[in-house]
Amino acid sequence: MSETISACVIAQDEEERLPDCLASLGFCQEVVVVDSGSRDRTRELAAATGAKVVENPWPGFSAQRNVALDHAGGDWVLEIDADERVSPELASEIRAFLADPPPQVRMGAIPMRDVFLGKALGPSIRYPRYRHRLFRRGAFRHDEERSVHEGLWPDGPVHPFAGELRHLLASSWSEALADARAYARLEAAQRRQPSAREAVTGILVRPLAKLAYRLLLYGGWRDGGRGLAKVALECAADSLATVYRLRGGIAEGIVGFGLEAPQLGPVRIVGVAFGRRGAARLAGWLQEAARDGADVALIGAAPPEGSQLRHRPLDRLGPGRLVRALDAENQLRPVDALVLAGRRERLTLRLAPGEMRGAVAPLSPGDPPGKALDQLQSETRGIQRGGRG
Repeated sequence: MSETISACVIAQDEEERLPDCLASLGFCQEVVVVDSGSRDRTRELAAATGAKVVENPWPGFSAQRNVALDHAGGDWVLEIDADERVSPELASEIRAFLADPPPQVRMGAIPMRDVFLGKALGPSIRYPRYRHRLFRRGAFRHDEERSVHEGLWPDGPVHPFAGELRHLLASSWSEALADARAYARLEAAQRRQPSAREAVTGILVRPLAKLAYRLLLYGGWRDGGRGLAKVALECAADSLATVYRLRGGIAEGIVGFGLEAPQLGPVRIVGVAFGRRGAARLAGWLQEAARDGADVALIGAAPPEGSQLRHRPLDRLGPGRLVRALDAENQLRPVDALVLAGRRERLTLRLAPGEMRGAVAPLSPGDPPGKALDQLQSETRGIQRGGRG
């Protein structure tokens, strides 16, 4: 590798799960473990592997991750938790990436594969469930005003990896139920007390809609009983969160949970084309937009041979496949606008949730890319830049 990498782990009382996590990090030049006061052998086990062990009282997730970043010395940082493992495929892929990282890329997104009640899940957890865990050291820091789900917001093109992180979730029903209750309380803490109408929506309408989307449109039924259980628990937790909000007084001092990612960096445009002719047309349009500074990708049929356009194929056509592809692209980095090849793509898009259709109405491939990009920058970034054709 031409560039170095540091793995950063925050831990407390993790003597059972930490060794396997550290064993999966053999490709890293440095491992930093920040311990917040373990009462077991976590620190000793980490030190025995050669990791740099830092002791720091618990200040919250975001602040503790920043402590780990402050002690890292690699060109790149990989953030990982004790209940996660880097797959051999991902380790090889990261090594290859660091041999020649693209100059415009400062962040990578890694698929997260949840293991729930002993089974690896797929559609029911919206796999690939990209997480922004690999990034250039010094380019990003966690927002310490956020106490939970501390995110890093990409501000430019994101490199999608194919190899996955394995995330070990609940191994028993009692643990799964406790996790769902904890999620509900944290979610409730971020929201004001709902009106009667909002309560009905939060307790009944939205969870039922989520259940239908995840099981049918996303194909969660393919994961069998455990997939159904995982989705049902998430929907029940959403309902319980609204009940907690009605009662009030939950978990003071927790902020920033479930907030939407901000729109940062160059505008993001994703094309959708089901046929080769449409893909060829959109490829030229998107490549011209990319030359003007847009972050672009194509979903569906492959672009012409020799194209440098990043492409996400659809193995079959249908609303469910398109929804999952759009969801994956939004997980990488929020999509500002879609550009659709034709009528079939527009009709299929109608079944997608609103948040997956872009921040503005779909662009027309008949408009000059420069003009469309100027309009999109004005609408989403407040940037006025005229004069392009």
